[in-house]
Amino acid sequence: MKNRLEEFRKQRGIRQEELAEILQVSRQTIGSLENGRYNPSILLAFKIARFFGTAIEDIFIYEEEESK
Repeated sequence: MKNRLEEFRKQRGIRQEELAEILQVSRQTIGSLENGRYNPSILLAFKIARFFGTAIEDIFIYEEEESK
């Protein structure tokens, strides 16, 4: 799943460490989310969207795989 988390975070001018503290997760979790190595739980996705004042779909982009 692609996401715009890093873009949203940088627009706010906050570091990964600061966002991690606000969301009560590790900085590594934020880094993994931003790099697409980890997909958030639905609860974490809601927390992130609420923090940025936007919809989950504005941050996390779900792309279905094309069936062949």
